Amino acid sequence: MGKTNIFLMLAAHRLKLFPSSKILLIGPTRPLIDQYERVFRESFDIEPDKLAVFTGFVPPEKRAELWRTAKIIFSTPQGLENDIITNRINLEEVSLLGIDEAHRAVGDYAYVFIAKQYHERAKFPRIIAMTASPGSDIETINEIVQNLFIEAIEIRTEDSPDVRQYVQEVNVKWIKVEFPEEYRQVHKSLTSCYNKKLQEIKSLGYLSQTPQSKKDILSMQARLQGELASGTRDFSIMRALSLAAEALKVQHAIELIETQGAHQLNRYMEQIEMQARTTKTRAVQNLVKDPDFRMALVRSRLLAANKVDHPKLVKLAEIIENKKDQRVMVFTQYRDSGQGIVEKLSQIQGINARLFVGQQKKNGTGLTQKRQIEILEEFRNDKFNVLVATSVGEEGLDIPQVDLVIFYEPIPSAIRSIQRRGRTGRLEKGEVIILSTKDTRDEAYRWSAHHKEARMYRNLEGLKKKILFRKFEGQESLKRFEQSDITVFADYREKGSGVIKELISLGLKVQMERLDTADYVVSARCGIEFKTQEDFVDSLIDGRLLQQVKALKQSFERPLILVQGDRDIYSIRNVHANAIRGLIAAIAVSYNVPILFSRTIQESASFISIIAKREQEEGSKPFVMHSAKPAALREQQEYLVSSLPGVGASLAKPLLARFGSAKNVFNASEIELKEVDLIGEKKAKAIRAVLDTPWEG
Repeated sequence: MGKTNIFLMLAAHRLKLFPSSKILLIGPTRPLIDQYERVFRESFDIEPDKLAVFTGFVPPEKRAELWRTAKIIFSTPQGLENDIITNRINLEEVSLLGIDEAHRAVGDYAYVFIAKQYHERAKFPRIIAMTASPGSDIETINEIVQNLFIEAIEIRTEDSPDVRQYVQEVNVKWIKVEFPEEYRQVHKSLTSCYNKKLQEIKSLGYLSQTPQSKKDILSMQARLQGELASGTRDFSIMRALSLAAEALKVQHAIELIETQGAHQLNRYMEQIEMQARTTKTRAVQNLVKDPDFRMALVRSRLLAANKVDHPKLVKLAEIIENKKDQRVMVFTQYRDSGQGIVEKLSQIQGINARLFVGQQKKNGTGLTQKRQIEILEEFRNDKFNVLVATSVGEEGLDIPQVDLVIFYEPIPSAIRSIQRRGRTGRLEKGEVIILSTKDTRDEAYRWSAHHKEARMYRNLEGLKKKILFRKFEGQESLKRFEQSDITVFADYREKGSGVIKELISLGLKVQMERLDTADYVVSARCGIEFKTQEDFVDSLIDGRLLQQVKALKQSFERPLILVQGDRDIYSIRNVHANAIRGLIAAIAVSYNVPILFSRTIQESASFISIIAKREQEEGSKPFVMHSAKPAALREQQEYLVSSLPGVGASLAKPLLARFGSAKNVFNASEIELKEVDLIGEKKAKAIRAVLDTPWEG
């Protein structure tokens, strides 16, 4: 329904209100970002050089340069997150933050951090979040609302009065196929195998009733793993966990034979058998010895060898043969099925089919984003007429208008179902065909998606009314972002830990570098080695920890170790508790290195923040870390000035801008230095002391 155009109009409005501001639109993939830029270039009255695209392929220094000159920036979230952490961009200048595919703004996804930083820093904050499908779960929708600081919700469906006349008709048709007898025989063996696993778990006392879904088994696994983590060492728990792992593998095999085909099942089962020859995992070894599993494997081999296709594949080929003059998109859950579909359809005269998958290499398949863009462009230009896609084609890509969308299987997700259907019926009437196998989970998935979608609209309407007359919860208590002068140097390999983002939220400056020793350096004398509980125990087992402690002790006057996690550390690995206690004692007593324990990322960041403030505010030596010298003259000037006490990278530029050269900065008086923002009397005196005090060799 034109989400991008809505953003385009709001961007024009915000620039009219705040002419000197910037507009920022973020989306999950590079092809989608390129699409935004193309739409704005074609539809927006602005010079092309005022538009900038930020992706992982644009070097950080280039992004910083583009930020200074651009008015409208289109970016993927991950690189932008790093730019915020390293202060390469200034969110204060942004008057509108657009977030597309906003349903991703949950958990630790980069959208969450970016939205929080923007909301706290921007002078004129405005966020517009857009999605075709936020999900059916009210808790998830509420999390998105909270994470993106949503104050109002607008919902449109094909029945909304103001859009009804513009919505193209989409005819949805369900086609059912019979489950073949040959497949039923394989299914019978797998089901027998599956039921035996569950029955044995029940006999151990960990199941009151037979689970009906993967979610039930996973929930039971989590419960048993929690018991192990609490220190309970019981053979029956270990056995139940192993049986649950077997059951999950068999359940996946059942799904493949029901919804995909014999080839896909056989490939999966052959992989399990091959894995059993090399692994020490009992679950895999026990599974391949099961008579029912062996029988299913033999039968799947025969079906695959005789090329007994799933009836859905036969029906799909029949449909496509009658749609040669149309542009068709086929969605399937698995790459194996996608490859099989392409091979089958390519045998039809007049049909040219291509496989469209993600970047990750699996079973010999995988497309770079550059190749993805090329394929979509070829599809748009009618170089081929059938695009067979996995989930990568459901969201975040500029898929051209298609006449027909075919689901190779129903999916139980409201989000994905809506995203798939949305690929047709954009400019003209469209058609959706969903293939379903009778008496299988295909039928259950159909109704699951239907009910979730209905629940999604009900939840949205209810939430819309609820927040209409209230502000975002907690908004009034949200403090304006204030950055302190405290600087923490972090090893760039720590950026995925979440601690760095928490440090930024606490107002600290974070500079990411490659550190030879320690993960965080908070002063010239204090380095912190950060470990999760799992890594702490692993490094004990492989001998890394004592080497790291020795290096830490040699490099810093006040080293320490910070261990994060809320589990029982003695139950994480199969290591005697006394071995862990002995190591902790040796580190604390023999090496005189303190060990701190935290439970969460937030607690870890608080520890580091408090230590950094004590070190940098209470008499530690002036603290500046320099790694490799920059090559450019401008960077060398900034590098030189940043070494002055309390200056660092963030204040070097304002000083150079005020005085014009490094020489003039060094010659400036205390009074002149204090004219620069964030340079107070204490810093000015410290700078002059370093520059004026005679060196004593």
